Amino acid sequence: MKGRINSFLSMGAADGPGVRFVVFLQGCALRCSYCHNPETWAPEDGAEWGMEEIAKKVLRYRPYFGIQGGVTISGGEPLLQWKFTAALLSRLKEEGIHTVLDTSGIGNLDGADEVLNYTDLVMCDLKFADNTGYRAYCGGTLDHVLRFLKRTEEKSVPLWIRHVVVPGLTDQPETVKKILGLGERFSNFQRLELLPFHKMCLGKYEAMGLSFPFSDFPECSQQKIQALRRIVNKM
Repeated sequence: MKGRINSFLSMGAADGPGVRFVVFLQGCALRCSYCHNPETWAPEDGAEWGMEEIAKKVLRYRPYFGIQGGVTISGGEPLLQWKFTAALLSRLKEEGIHTVLDTSGIGNLDGADEVLNYTDLVMCDLKFADNTGYRAYCGGTLDHVLRFLKRTEEKSVPLWIRHVVVPGLTDQPETVKKILGLGERFSNFQRLELLPFHKMCLGKYEAMGLSFPFSDFPECSQQKIQALRRIVNKM
């Protein structure tokens, strides 16, 4: 089986537990206004890779990620290629490798069920705390993401929620509390990760002839992230 791949990262340090080999799949149905990887949007782009080709590539790095790390499937949105994602994760599980699905929770939910059969941890990017924000800035719906999160609970797959903090948009303490509250609805929820908005992607947009919708928003400081983390830790 083959899938369309955007890129690989051999030594990821912020993509799940331990050191991770990260596979970035091509294609995404959302158009988030602060997306840092517009080159992953078009499903027809990227390069075609066979499942066994990737498995061999991963195994060469096993001495580096060991039993404390593993492989993270990211994107784009890996659930758009759910058949390939499920097959690749199944192959990796045969090798005893810890698997993480890094997703926005969109795509075919029945397909997601198949993927979750071979997933040790889900990291889901919860972008906004309501449907209004999702529609205005992503072109998706919170309701669909929550249905996906329910599937992770039914499958008893540990869940981490990630949230990008954008100054002036999603950086209010009440917003972060709502995001945390959404995660806490699910018995498999383990942690909330707050990620600072930055604009290191500007060069990509310029190279693709695109304007970055959030170019006027300031980047998020570590001080802001730390202040919000203190609020979360008190809850």
